Amino acid sequence: MGSTVLGVAWIGLGLGHLLLLRDLPEHGRLALFTVLLAVFANDTAAYLVGRLVGRHKLAPALSPGKTWEGFFAGTVAAVAVAFFALYDQGFLSIPESLALGAAVALAGAAGDLFESALKRDLQVKDSGRLLGGHGGMLDRIDALLFASVAAYYVVLAFGYA
Repeated sequence: MGSTVLGVAWIGLGLGHLLLLRDLPEHGRLALFTVLLAVFANDTAAYLVGRLVGRHKLAPALSPGKTWEGFFAGTVAAVAVAFFALYDQGFLSIPESLALGAAVALAGAAGDLFESALKRDLQVKDSGRLLGGHGGMLDRIDALLFASVAAYYVVLAFGYA
């Protein structure tokens, strides 16, 4: 029962914070697209580098395929995307955009591990059958659901809401 309630809150709050990001005055769409691109870059870089050179397991009990090498590559990718997407846009300063990228990367990794833990608890391999071979729809957006919350509050902390 706890997993069900937590799952509903996780998905609802994550998607709700995407809407809050989009509704930021003046730069909401830029913030939303930056978070989306940073999360996708994070996931892609982490997967590719983890598969190619990953040797050190990040959380073998929860997700045996995730590696520290992939985590660091994903973090670099997310920070780089946030920097380049927001550079000279009149929205966040350079240190603020780097902090946003780091927050998105850390929260995205936490979201990935959270979803893996939830699947382990429920003893299922995939969260659904909609995207065969990809672990289900939740596997595609798990990092985004955590990253959207983190990104919103980072932007809010910088005084842009």
